[in-house]
Formats: sequence, C-alpha cells, structure tokens
Amino acid sequence: MRLYALCDQDLLDNRGLSLNDFIHIAKKNNAEIIQYRNKNADVKFIKTQLIEIRKFFDGILIVNDAYELAEFCDGVHLGQEDLKKIDIDINKSISFLRNIISDDKLLGISTHNEREILEANTLDINYIGLGAYRTTSTKDDVNYVLGNEADKLASISKHPVGVIGGVRLDDKFDNITYHVIGSGLLK
Repeated sequence: MRLYALCDQDLLDNRGLSLNDFIHIAKKNNAEIIQYRNKNADVKFIKTQLIEIRKFFDGILIVNDAYELAEFCDGVHLGQEDLKKIDIDINKSISFLRNIISDDKLLGISTHNEREILEANTLDINYIGLGAYRTTSTKDDVNYVLGNEADKLASISKHPVGVIGGVRLDDKFDNITYHVIGSGLLK
C-alpha cells in the first residue's frame, strides 16, 4: 500500500489539529505524497503552509488548485471543475498549466468515470485521482460512488491512479497505485 496523504485545511481546523500534527501522522504512516488542499485561503497563506510542510516532510508535496505556487512544491492537482475554470477545453487547460509549471513538476487531475479516464490518457499529466471509492462524511457533493468498480476503471488508465473517497489503509486493490486518505488518517 502506497499512501498519498490529503491534508485539507478545513478538516484540520474542524478537528483542532495543526499542520505539524498532520505531517507527523502522515510520516508515521509512511506517506510518499502529501497534497495540501485549502479552498478558502488566499495564495499567500497557502504559500506559507507549503513552506511549513516542506520543512518537515521530504516526500512529494502537491498543492491543490494553486498552480501559481508550483515553485514551492513538487506538483499540482486540479479537479474537473477547476480545469474548466481555466478553459472549457481540458486539452487547453493542461497546455496552459504545462506552460506555467515545468515538466519536472507533477500534474494530476481528478476523474470519476471511464470517459474522464480515457480523456486523461491523452493528456500530458502524471497521475489521476479516481473517486469516490466510498461515501464520505467530509465531502458532501459526491454523487458517484464507484466501490469495486474503481479498481476495474483504474486498469484502463495509462497513468498511475490514486483512489480517493472513504479509502482505508487496509483496502486492497490490483490496479490502484496510491491510497489517497485524508480524514481516515485522523481516526
């Protein structure tokens, strides 16, 4: 099992945890990747959080959405809606992003179904997130739960796949590269 730890600032705030608390938990569970996600802060605050994570975590650091901060981490992850905010044409969005973040940085996108995975196969990205695997109490806009279908869908991706949404450390998969876990690490 390879762990991709999802550090969501709202979740930390709601649970009364510090960034360092999360980093400690991620490291204790041998996380290879930490993605920092903050949908409510300005770029300046996110930058300070990335710098803080980098001080204590020498694995791969990904920022969610804030592609303008790519220089402070190892890559960027965007969801489908965030890509469409850049351009309705996902190919143009990825080209735009690749002009901002260098080829040595990771670029990942969220996917939810076969169509999105097949489209991702044609893009200049490094990995996909796939979900939701299970229902989760931390995300209220999940209309699709893939369950065991997630592992089958992952087999059609040419990119490494991180499965997200209610994933547990002890889940077993054949075609999934990373277990993407956020709140599940905090139990």
